[in-house]
Order: sequence, then structure tokens, then C-alpha cells
Amino acid sequence: MNWFFKSFTYSIGRKILMSLTGLFLVTFLIVHVSGNFLLYAGDNGASFNEFSHFMTHNPIIRIIEIILFACIILHIVDGTVLWLKNRNSRPVRYATSRKDGQKTWIARNMILTGTIIAIFIVIHLTDFWIPYRIIGSVPDLYIHAKDVMSNPYTSIFYVVAVLLLMLHMYHGFSSAFQTIGIRHPKYYPLIQWTGYILSTIICLGFASMPLYFLLGMDA
Repeated sequence: MNWFFKSFTYSIGRKILMSLTGLFLVTFLIVHVSGNFLLYAGDNGASFNEFSHFMTHNPIIRIIEIILFACIILHIVDGTVLWLKNRNSRPVRYATSRKDGQKTWIARNMILTGTIIAIFIVIHLTDFWIPYRIIGSVPDLYIHAKDVMSNPYTSIFYVVAVLLLMLHMYHGFSSAFQTIGIRHPKYYPLIQWTGYILSTIICLGFASMPLYFLLGMDA
């Protein structure tokens, strides 16, 4: 088994790990945004609070939660290591006039969008997960979400962060499949479009939530 763990110290192993953790995080985001849509149930948060209670007290979900945090950390660390290795392998920067038809702006700036998303995750955990799950100082998560999202600065930052997440996922989703060897000319365009559609639905769904409370649409 030593060869298996050792393989992840090499770039290709790290890229595979990045891909697998990234796809797991996409799966989590689908579940997360689906649950958050209960904010719009129109029952003063009853359905949302019930769902939140289930997700934080179910023992199976707690195990998945540990896996989730491990995937987040691995994804961030591996992404940073790969970016540093790539940067150090080319100490002389390309001229700004260099034409690069192989990489889009999103692909070239994955480290930038990833860094802002990492900051957003920390703030999001501080706003919700820690007071509700760890401290237990939030008896009604719906009311708490409304209070947090009613702050215009918080809402604007949340919207910007999830839009950057959308760009990050645009490139990351199809790139993950490519890394693990799924790039058939016949099916790869379908994978790309699936990534675009999923990224757009997930992130616009998240972006709508702070705006929902900021604009007073819950009244």
C-alpha cells in the first residue's frame, strides 16, 4: 500500500486527488443548495430548520461532514502545491503580450478564485456552522440566516464569492474528468456542458439567497 500513498506525492497523483475531492465537493454543493432552497418554503423557516436539525444530528451525516472537511483541506493544499510547483518550474514569466490560446482566463486564475473561495468558506463557517453546530448559540437558523443576509456588505460578498465559485467550477468540473482519464471526443463536450449547467444552477441558487433577504422578499 506504500506505493499507493507515495503516488500522491507526485504531480499526477496530486492532480487525481484534486479531481476526486473537487467532484465530491460538487456533490456536496448540490445537496447543500437543495436544502437551502427550503428557505423559500414560505413557512417562516419551519422546513429549513427541520432539515438543518436533521443534517446536524444524523450520525451518518456527521461522518460525511468529517470527510467533507478533509476534502476541502486536501483540495486547498493540493491546489496550492501544484500552483507553486508550476510557478517555480517557469521562473521567467511570460511576456504580457504572449498569446495563449490554450488556457482561458478562468484556467489561468484558478488559484485566485480558489483563494477567495477559501476565505469565503472560513467566513461562512464563522457565520453559520460554528454558532449553530459548535457553540449552539443559534436556536433558529432561519432567523439567524435572515439577520446575517440582511447586512448589505455580507450579502454582496456572498454573491461575489459564489459567482467566483461558478467560474471556478466551470473549469474545474471538466478538468477533473480529463485528469482521471475521461476525455472521449464524443462524450467530453457533454461533460463540459454538464459542468456549465450544474455550476450555473448551483451558484445562482446560492446567490439568490442573500438577495432574497437583503431585498426583503421573505416578508
